[in-house]
Amino acid sequence: MDTACSSSLVAVHQACQSLRQRECNLAITGGVNLILTPELTIAFSQAGMISLDGPCKTFDAKADGYVRGEGCGVVVLKRLSDALKDEDNILALIKGSAVNQDGRSNGLTAPNGRSQQAVIYQALENAKVQPDEISYVEAHGTGTSLGDPIELNSIKDVLMSGRSPEQQGCSGSVKTNIGHLEAAAGIAGLIKVVLSLQHKEIPAHLHFTQMNPYVSLEKTPFSIPTEAQKWPEGSKGRLAGISSFGFGGTNAHLVVEEAQPKPAVQNPNEIERPKHILTLSAKTNQALRDLAQAYQAYLHLYPEVLLADICYSANTRRSHFDYRLCLVVQSTEDLSEQLSAFVAGSTASLLSRQIDTIKRPKIAFLFTGQGSQQGERISI
Repeated sequence: MDTACSSSLVAVHQACQSLRQRECNLAITGGVNLILTPELTIAFSQAGMISLDGPCKTFDAKADGYVRGEGCGVVVLKRLSDALKDEDNILALIKGSAVNQDGRSNGLTAPNGRSQQAVIYQALENAKVQPDEISYVEAHGTGTSLGDPIELNSIKDVLMSGRSPEQQGCSGSVKTNIGHLEAAAGIAGLIKVVLSLQHKEIPAHLHFTQMNPYVSLEKTPFSIPTEAQKWPEGSKGRLAGISSFGFGGTNAHLVVEEAQPKPAVQNPNEIERPKHILTLSAKTNQALRDLAQAYQAYLHLYPEVLLADICYSANTRRSHFDYRLCLVVQSTEDLSEQLSAFVAGSTASLLSRQIDTIKRPKIAFLFTGQGSQQGERISI
């Protein structure tokens, strides 16, 4: 799906539509951007679209272009009812989304502010959310002197509707952190918002010292967060908007809500079973000890983690190699002690051994054909 810089957020919108219409029961949606050749960078530089000094200075008076970035982001989407039934780990809720085309504008780098407002209004309507309930907007924010004020003024005009001076709101852009991922920019913004909701904290918007002269936030409850700050909870929880605009004119906006915490279960380890089995494996004995030490360090950093979750993930979500360790444990403290004993070389009370492999490895020859001058031999 290619709508230039809004591609991945448009893909999320389309996935949500397919889920709502029951065309599918699960959607894997992502975006990726790799800079493999210099031609586009040269062209963007000649067009004056690239920052002269490196940083992406979104909303700042010195904004002079964006910074190209590489990256990949993927999210898994399901209907809320199915995710609850399957006991999935729900990270956030997409309340609503919308896509439109900015139609007649002044050119590729000069977006249509009215169309940006329209797509935000439509996403809010689809989400059944009022503008004053949004407390943060992840802006497209490419860091251009013309595009930034058009977008920020559009956001301000929409979200000021019905908002009292006490209802604070702010806006930022992940592009100041990692650059512009172009086709993957929208998914990067979505992941940032989900992480912010989980931590209940809005991260700092970087490279911002003075507001673009064509934007005024005075006498409004809006601000640009130059330092990390706690995300206050509104009357209906924490709600955020995410914008992504393609230079071909395709606009997308999402409304995202924090996930409700799972109900606490008293003593879950004791309720499920009194003892658990942890299985670890590696390709060498030293690698197995290193893995055990990594688990021990993880338990030290996160003592509150559930023993059942650790064992389930290790037993069912990892590949099993020839050098193996099996531990029967009653608590995370017991697990830490047994891991420590194994790392120290004591295996008297532990089950650890090497599995004899009787199947001989096969040989495969890979001829890539993409600039490679010789074949690669791979054991499988």
